[in-house]
Amino acid sequence: MSNMLRWLTTNLRVFMLAFILALAVWVMAVTASDPDETSNLPQPVIIEFVGQNPGLVLTGDVPEIAEVSLRAPHSVWEQVLADPSSVRVFVDLTGLASGAHTVEVVVQVTARPVRVLSVTPAILNLTLEPLSSLTLPVTLSIAGEPALGYQAGEAALTPEEVVVSGPESIVLQVASVRASLDLTAARESVETDLPLAAFDIAGNLLTGLTLSPDSVQVSLPVVQLGGYRDLAIKVVTVGRPASGYRLASVAAFPPIVTVYSADAVLIESLPGYVETSALDLSGASENIEIRLVLNLPAGVTLLGEQNVLVQVGIAPIEGSLTVAYRPVAVTGLGAGLKAQVSPVTVDVILSGPIPVLESLNASDVSVSVDVSGRGTGTYQLTPIVTVSVDGVIVESILPGTVQVTITSSATPTPR
Repeated sequence: MSNMLRWLTTNLRVFMLAFILALAVWVMAVTASDPDETSNLPQPVIIEFVGQNPGLVLTGDVPEIAEVSLRAPHSVWEQVLADPSSVRVFVDLTGLASGAHTVEVVVQVTARPVRVLSVTPAILNLTLEPLSSLTLPVTLSIAGEPALGYQAGEAALTPEEVVVSGPESIVLQVASVRASLDLTAARESVETDLPLAAFDIAGNLLTGLTLSPDSVQVSLPVVQLGGYRDLAIKVVTVGRPASGYRLASVAAFPPIVTVYSADAVLIESLPGYVETSALDLSGASENIEIRLVLNLPAGVTLLGEQNVLVQVGIAPIEGSLTVAYRPVAVTGLGAGLKAQVSPVTVDVILSGPIPVLESLNASDVSVSVDVSGRGTGTYQLTPIVTVSVDGVIVESILPGTVQVTITSSATPTPR
């Protein structure tokens, strides 16, 4: 027994050295096959806030993401990159009361083995405030004015009140909740949803708040005043362009004007359009832009600019054709309604290959206006032209809009 102990004592150093050498060889082998890598995650990680008192809210400029640097074997890096959710960054707010706090940013990685080298930011300075709420009426801020001869009525808002919630220090600054509506040149009643925003007493926009609801439905009538009418512009042209050129388009700006007369009978007797003074196209070989006066009957006044800008497109001939006096059909008319169109016919300017145009019949061109969903009233609508022949392009319609008056077709009971 003593000889055995003496032998072990004598060879212990040899055994220990052999073990260390074997361990070193094993570590080198493992390291060589799966070397460690140090790098930042390719994408920042969203910072989670856990344990927060539901009666408190974070305020100030609090970072939302963090950069994380890790050291891990190559195989573990592949696991992390394949599953970004394996890396979690969070801040524990458990037990924190209202006030300023300095907290640590914690990184957790489910893959192993991993060493967290750094996280940026590592410390957050944040403030917790009591969550407050306030109920305020909704105010509609209107900018601009309706078109000449129109008047806006009273707006209806749904809902009329909104709940503002957020940090107490910001909620206490709220003086009003407003929606903004632009009525510039409006000719039709408004039915729309508008976003809401909170403002302080000086009119400054406040952020960091939650509005419930965050939008308001606005219904605002816009009606035309008595003695006023909207009329479409019909450009009158005479003559032909130069040989080898064609009339490509005719447009008036604005396409609709508003007129006024103290004589209610006279204003209602007008057709739904007004003609310009004649524009002579004789010999024209390039586009024309000119201002023309309107031919209005005595006692009728034009509001705003006393002339209209007319733009005439003159193009080299491929081929053009004016199909005159095409009747305007009405489609989509609701039950129990009837419609009257003014003017009842329009001129359609077409272009295309000359042989096609020469074989075109008037019946190949149809004009209509769609009144689907419209009730009784007077509307200025753009006609829709349908050509049954391929290769023909609709260049222009004269006039560009027509007046459609929809009335009830019910027959009054005789007495």
